[in-house]
Amino acid sequence: MLLTELVRRGAVYFGPRTAVMYGHDKLTFTQVDQLSNQIANVFINTLGLAVGTRAGLLLNNSVFTIPVDFGFAKARLSRVPLNARLSAAEQKQMLEGAGVGILLHGTDLADRARELAQIVPGLKTISIGDAASSSDLQALAKAQPVTPPDRKPEADDIVVTIFTSGTTGKLKAVEHTQTSWAAMALNILANHEVREGDMMLHAASMIHASGCFILPYWISGATAAVLPGFTPVSYIEAVQRWKPTALNMVPTMLGMLMDEPGIAEADFSSVRSIIYGASPMPRPTINRALKLWGPRFQQYYGQTEAPVFITHLTKEDHVGPDAERRLAACGRPSIDCEIRLVDEDGNEVAPGEVGEIALRSPFMMRGYFDAPELNAQMALPGGFIRTRDVGRFDEDGYLYLVDRTSDMIVTGGYNVYPREVEDALAAHPAVREVVVVGIPDDKWGEAVAAFVALRADQQVDDAALMAFARERLAGYKVPKSVHFIDEVPKSPVGKLLRRAVRDPFWKGRDRRIG
Repeated sequence: MLLTELVRRGAVYFGPRTAVMYGHDKLTFTQVDQLSNQIANVFINTLGLAVGTRAGLLLNNSVFTIPVDFGFAKARLSRVPLNARLSAAEQKQMLEGAGVGILLHGTDLADRARELAQIVPGLKTISIGDAASSSDLQALAKAQPVTPPDRKPEADDIVVTIFTSGTTGKLKAVEHTQTSWAAMALNILANHEVREGDMMLHAASMIHASGCFILPYWISGATAAVLPGFTPVSYIEAVQRWKPTALNMVPTMLGMLMDEPGIAEADFSSVRSIIYGASPMPRPTINRALKLWGPRFQQYYGQTEAPVFITHLTKEDHVGPDAERRLAACGRPSIDCEIRLVDEDGNEVAPGEVGEIALRSPFMMRGYFDAPELNAQMALPGGFIRTRDVGRFDEDGYLYLVDRTSDMIVTGGYNVYPREVEDALAAHPAVREVVVVGIPDDKWGEAVAAFVALRADQQVDDAALMAFARERLAGYKVPKSVHFIDEVPKSPVGKLLRRAVRDPFWKGRDRRIG
């Protein structure tokens, strides 16, 4: 099954119904389909982009998000989404790493687009939604036919190239095809009930996990209600106004809702499902939410390499006599995903033993772009791939995540690689050594914490170091705390011992990550 075939079916089956809502704007299934055809025709006829071209996309949540995404797939291009919260230097690295020569951007990100055009040689920029510009994508689309482009998509077309941090701090680009992205949609439908006429409310960035839910809702005749971002007040107002049947959020968002005055009086009666994932869920937060709203919750465990439901906890898992134990797990494997626990050599471990999670599924990535050695490291016999997460199964088949083979920190739903933060802080003249780890945090799941050893003749406080980091890193990568130590722990060969710093903070916890 191809992504574009699923798009076509949704348009045919549900044409006049509302597919997307954003503020006061609404688009029907037919309008989204036709606009995506016009955008695809712009890519081909006006911009002359060849099959397989990687084009950057710097776009906050917008009414154009879905038509643009579909247009990329129809034109047989690969979109390279850029997180708007990243620094220009980080975005430059992504654009150059993927060989991107053209960048589409929202009007609210025009300044950043101009900055990138100055520092990325040969980069061409196209605005989306600038009514005053004749070269704006929307203006160009109006001149194109609403019929599908002549290009016929193929199964191995790369439809999205998503950057994520690697185990050495180097960015790696995950590639998904027409078939793996379609399989991702079917994976969600196999593990999450969607009915015709349902509505999911989106407030998280659509370039992350939230965007994965667009296609399964589309082919079910359901609506995507999109907010520009998340604040507790605007979110509650949207629930009252739009009456969604499903919410999709990261744990941090749920925690902020639970802390919002008046949340107990807000009418959430339309909501049938509340889906969460992307980072550990603090137990006090989910317990408060269950007490307020009852068993409406589903948890997913997934990765950029294999979105979305590698495993999941059902609504039923959240209640009953076994709930306390179940909530320490990330669930059972989804019906379309096989999981093995393996040792360093790729051999399956004995039942009950801890091992690295390896998986095989139709929705996993094709591989990493331009990284043959890394792809070889990740691949296992039989079509399985490594995840770099470590887990164990209990006797009932529930998977518990206990560690990572990498040192990745997941904070508020965002991935942070310690090396990036360490390199930024190490540039400060007062810093002699630094080690960065993730420590437990009830709001963020994990909080970025820096442990710093200063030079003998230098003095600096934690606020100054955090400000220094903020000038060089995306906000979510900046340490939430800085701890001063005499020496950074090291192995006999001089390797940083992050575990020696990190593990005391996690002592007594039955769940290291989530």
